[in-house]
Amino acid sequence: MQNRSFLYAWMVIFLAVFTWSAVNPHDYPTWFLEVLPAVLGAAVIWYTRDTYPLTRLTYILILIHCVILMVGGQYTYAEVPLFEWIRDEFGQQRNNYDKLGHFVQGFVPAIVAREIVIRNKVFTSARWRDFFIICFCLGFSAFYELIEWWVALLSAEAAESFLGTQGYTWDTQSDMAYALVGAVLALLLLGKLHDRQLRSGGYVDQSPQAGSA
Repeated sequence: MQNRSFLYAWMVIFLAVFTWSAVNPHDYPTWFLEVLPAVLGAAVIWYTRDTYPLTRLTYILILIHCVILMVGGQYTYAEVPLFEWIRDEFGQQRNNYDKLGHFVQGFVPAIVAREIVIRNKVFTSARWRDFFIICFCLGFSAFYELIEWWVALLSAEAAESFLGTQGYTWDTQSDMAYALVGAVLALLLLGKLHDRQLRSGGYVDQSPQAGSA
C-alpha cells in the first residue's frame, strides 16, 4: 500500500506539471516533441507498477527528468525564464537550460539502467556493469541527437526550437559530453544509496556483495 500511495502521488505530480505545460506553450509542435518522452516514460511506469516496481530513488529521478522535459516543452529549451535570468546575471552567451536537460539525460538513465542490470544479474563484475551503463547512456544521448537531426530535416519550422542550438557550433558534441558527465556522476554519487534501496526493497540478494565488484 505504501508503494501504491507513493506511485499515486508520483502520478498526481506528473499530471499537474503536464497540464501546466500543455496550456499555451511556446508552440505545440515543439511541446509535443519535448514532452513525448516523458509521457512514454510515465506510461511504462504505470504499466509496470505491479509487475516490475522500481526503487523510490529511481522513481524520483524519473519524475525529475519528466518535469525538466515538460518545462522545456512549455517554454522551449532556449527560453526557460530562470535560465534567461542566469544568462543575464552571469554574462553568459546563451540560455543553458538545454545543458541541464542533457546532463540529466545521462544522470537518470544511468540509475535506471543500473537497476535493470543489477536486478537481472546481467554482470558479475561491477566494473563491467558500470562500463556498460556509461556506454549505454552515451549511446542513448547520441541517438537522441540523431532524432533532433531527423526532426530538423523533416520540419525546418520546429527544428530551431527543438534543437535549441542558439548558434552554438559544438552544441551536439557538448550535449553528449554533458550526458556522459551526468552518467558518471550518477554512478559515483548514488551507487551506494541505490544498493541500499535495492537490498531493503528485496529486489536483490541481501548480501553486501550484491552491488560490488
